[in-house]
Amino acid sequence: MNARRDSTDGPENVDELFAEIVAGLERDGVGKDWLDLDEAGTEDIKSVDLKAHDDPTGDIPLDVEEEPERRGQDDEDHYVPPEPPPFPVLRASTIAALGLLGLGIVLLVAPGLFGLQSRIGTPLSLVALCAGVGWLILRMRNTPPPDSGWDDGAQV
Repeated sequence: MNARRDSTDGPENVDELFAEIVAGLERDGVGKDWLDLDEAGTEDIKSVDLKAHDDPTGDIPLDVEEEPERRGQDDEDHYVPPEPPPFPVLRASTIAALGLLGLGIVLLVAPGLFGLQSRIGTPLSLVALCAGVGWLILRMRNTPPPDSGWDDGAQV
């Protein structure tokens, strides 16, 4: 039951094996018409694509994408989403909670603006930040908006 396992599971010299495979493929002619995309411009790439898909009828194959001007499609064919509705007006309590958040951030970053040292400004900023976040969480609506209609979607 003491099976001894070799330390290598593959060929000893992977680089030599890879070089042999590549040399064999080059002898067979694989990759001779490949285009180096780093050196080619967009016109070179389009001409190679069209040459590779020559059709005796002169039609351009379906897998070669044309520019929109050449397709003949108008902008009327595309879906244009409607303008989004405006943001709702913030309530006074929401503005106060956001003000507490802002005050907490300013007290945390620069307590010297209020003439405080950081050992006093830091706890005050944490209290202000927690109060602002808590106020926002407590004011969150738990029901659908009044103008949502009869279909509220799936509710569990």
